[in-house]
Amino acid sequence: MNKVVLIGRLTKDPELKFTPGSGAAVTTLTLAIDKYNTKTGQKEADFVPVVIWGKQAESTANYLTKGSQAAISGRIQTRSYDAKDGTKRYVTEVVADQFGGVEFLGSKGGSSPNNSSRNSNQYSAPANDSFSQESFDDEITPVDDGDMPFN
Repeated sequence: MNKVVLIGRLTKDPELKFTPGSGAAVTTLTLAIDKYNTKTGQKEADFVPVVIWGKQAESTANYLTKGSQAAISGRIQTRSYDAKDGTKRYVTEVVADQFGGVEFLGSKGGSSPNNSSRNSNQYSAPANDSFSQESFDDEITPVDDGDMPFN
C-alpha cells in the first residue's frame, strides 16, 4: 500500500500550470514538515515536494500562500528525467489524492482553522486530539527555500 498523510507549511506560494494539449491544471508546492531530532534535542524540518492535479490544483493555488498550513494525503511517486546538462535526475514527490487530498488548515498569521474565512476547505481537529493548534503553531519554524535543491 502506498499512502502518506503529511501536515506542514508551504515554503513558498504554490505554482499553478496547465499541461500542453489537455490543459489539465497542476500545482506544485513544497511542504515543510517539522520533526524532532532526539540525538541533538533540536527541531528540524523535512521538505517534501507535492503535486496536485485538477480542480483541487486550482483551489490550492487560489487559496494557499507561503506559510499556509495544509494537510496532504496521497501517494509517494518516484521518477527520473534527463537534465539540460545531460545528467539523469531522480525525483521523489507526493501526489495528492484527486478528491480530498488537500485540506487547508490555517494561514501563516496563526489564525485557527475554525475562524479563517478565506479557506473554503477547512479542517477541525477532534476535541480529544493530543495537541492544540496554538502549541502546534509555536513549533513551526519559518523556512526560506531559496536554496532548495528540488525546485
